[in-house]
Amino acid sequence: MAKRFTASRAQMKPDAKFNSILVSKFINCLMWDGKKSTAQKVFYDAMNIMDNKIKDESPLEVFETAINNVKPMLEVRSKRVGGASYQVPMQVKPKRQQALAFRWILAATRNKKGKPMSQRLASELLDAYRKEGTAMTTRENVHRMAEANKAFAHFAW
Repeated sequence: MAKRFTASRAQMKPDAKFNSILVSKFINCLMWDGKKSTAQKVFYDAMNIMDNKIKDESPLEVFETAINNVKPMLEVRSKRVGGASYQVPMQVKPKRQQALAFRWILAATRNKKGKPMSQRLASELLDAYRKEGTAMTTRENVHRMAEANKAFAHFAW
């Protein structure tokens, strides 16, 4: 059987401008229909907008802080026990934390309308950096749900 290509972290190359694998991964998640150059333009324009708005920190640090602020520590997962389904709070693995943070930021960005994508992305990242905004609200809701269901934590597998 032929060896298959897998899009794993080992093959991920850092982006050209910031030399960061995290940025490269985010651009890949931002990309639609294989249009990487468009996704890169949107991301780098958003970074320029953030650089203009926050002078004291580099845009890469703002981006990384925003991602870290949105990452969830806990989430609930369904577990069937004797005919009943329980929402069991579980710790989130680091790769899934990053994936959820990316997903929530991009979903919040895509749901905003009326502005160019780079401006929407910059505003959502700045909101996440300041611990506010739609993506942070999603994170808080997930944490609140896990906290409400901690009585079922003993069902964790």
